[in-house]
Amino acid sequence: MPLALLALAVGAFGIGTTEFVMMGLLPDVAADLHVPIPTAGHLVSAYALGVVIGAPLLAAVTARMRRRTLLMSLMGLFVAGNALSALAPGYDSLLAARFLSGLPHGAFFGVGAVVATGLVAPERKARSVSLMFLGLTVANIAGVPVATLMGQHLGWRATFLGVSAIGLAATASLALLIPRDLTGSAPAAGLRGEVAALKSLPVWLALGTTVAGFGALFSAYSYITPMLTDAAGYADSSVTLLLALFGVGATIGNLLGGRLADHAMRATLFGGLTSLALVLALFPLLMTTAWSGALAVVLLGVAAFVTGTPLNLMVMEKAAAGPSLASSANQAAFNLANAGGAWIGGLTLAAGFGATSPAIAGAALAVLGLAVAGVAYGVDRRRAATAPAGRERIVASHLPQQAQALHR
Repeated sequence: MPLALLALAVGAFGIGTTEFVMMGLLPDVAADLHVPIPTAGHLVSAYALGVVIGAPLLAAVTARMRRRTLLMSLMGLFVAGNALSALAPGYDSLLAARFLSGLPHGAFFGVGAVVATGLVAPERKARSVSLMFLGLTVANIAGVPVATLMGQHLGWRATFLGVSAIGLAATASLALLIPRDLTGSAPAAGLRGEVAALKSLPVWLALGTTVAGFGALFSAYSYITPMLTDAAGYADSSVTLLLALFGVGATIGNLLGGRLADHAMRATLFGGLTSLALVLALFPLLMTTAWSGALAVVLLGVAAFVTGTPLNLMVMEKAAAGPSLASSANQAAFNLANAGGAWIGGLTLAAGFGATSPAIAGAALAVLGLAVAGVAYGVDRRRAATAPAGRERIVASHLPQQAQALHR
């Protein structure tokens, strides 16, 4: 695997760290800025909103840029957003800076996935994408805990300065390691071509699979802490370590999904969603003891992230004529899954169905993801079946004209 993938992984590490570290710093930020913790929680939502808006918007307006230059520019915007977060004088300015930090997130991963596949042979595309996303999963193991400790001991502003430094290192790595003449770094199809590719029904079915499939994860993961404390019996102080176990599982699933998808992408996707549904359905049983609760957290990470790479490749495959916008839109779909899954899981808790009920809702969403993926597969088969017939009709319509030309 080329070293250029390391540059993409470093950028993914920084993005993953800044996305999730705010959740651990909320009490410190709220106390420093003199706002209630629920109000400080809007800083998490502001980042997610930036991702959803920025992913398709930035991919569209930069459609003619060379992808190498675009990745460096996106990382520069990321550095600016985090530096402004560190220097924010008050809550409102921090809210705006967090929104700015989220803008390049989706476009970086979307365009980065296209570039990653251009760095390797076709039979290793899935592994190249999984190695880029390795930075995101490792951020949950090392980046977020270290950044949280830094914020607690040196102040939350130091955390965002540290993340800015990671962004600068990623920008330098992109400049040094990504080849200028890379095929995947050439100018894209242009806005018209990118939008045309996004109009395809298979692309929207692939995006729907992402929303349902990862909505299943976030329906449960958003409420993993009360599951571990109220159902499995863990103390609050143990939750941070258990969330690191989720990161370990996610890393294993990400690497495994990349390898499997290179051999059979569709089978990996269906197998991953099926595994996710089964793991979530078993949560009420697994969360009855401490050891099985820890096992459930690891299995959730593995099952969810096995599907990540095939979902990205599925969207890129359906939008082959203009993959950058569709791939970036898929990152927005991941964040919609985050918000939607958390909302659905919260409804089950509010209805009084118990601490593990969000996992059951997640299992239902995983089954919905399987259904949408099945519809997408059926559409592909019908189009493949009708394509030869369509070509035969075109050839047949030209035969009389060709016969007349030969007669003359």
